[in-house]
Amino acid sequence: MADGVKARRLPRAVRERQMLDAAVRCFARHGYQTASMDEIAELAGVSKPLVYLYLNSKEELFTACIRREAGELLAAVAAGVEDRSLPPDERLWAGLLAFFTYAAEHPDAWVVLSRQARTQGEPFATEAARMRDEIADFVAALIGEAAREARGGTEITVRDVAALAQALVGSAESLASWANETPGVTAREAAATLMNFAWAGLGNLMKSERWSPRRALPHSKVTG
Repeated sequence: MADGVKARRLPRAVRERQMLDAAVRCFARHGYQTASMDEIAELAGVSKPLVYLYLNSKEELFTACIRREAGELLAAVAAGVEDRSLPPDERLWAGLLAFFTYAAEHPDAWVVLSRQARTQGEPFATEAARMRDEIADFVAALIGEAAREARGGTEITVRDVAALAQALVGSAESLASWANETPGVTAREAAATLMNFAWAGLGNLMKSERWSPRRALPHSKVTG
């Protein structure tokens, strides 16, 4: 009884964070469908009725986990790119480093955001897509800024910028998952790999040095 009274005296925000921490861990380990509310309650050190009292249902609990982790990841990336005194490449580097650092330091959260949220249908996939679009907006703004500063960069269209941002974010997501699963790969190494891969190509593009195939493929091969 004393333990129960002590638990009830914790501020709601603290107790709710404990529940979300436990839920993220459980969802990452077992997936949304298999995760047990009993296990989540046990990991959080509370009763299952209390979990339902705070977060209503398993679906709402999972949604709350996605929103919290997405918000913290976005805040980390935004903080990385906020110094406008830096050139675009340095800001992009800072944003990528923040992204990979978050994924490395919060592996369970990254599994929830990058895998579980996207494979369970709506409304979870929409939450994950919203996060991805916001990160792509950060990247697009930096690429656009760099293009405006570069000689010959006026040839890069808004569509080019959007496509490059999507490609870069997709690469970052895949690389973050690989880095977390590969022993010895640090967040800094992963960020540097993507920066070297992406910025060299972006630099050429901004100088109007576009790659093109040496010879066109026969029409039948292109269309399959």
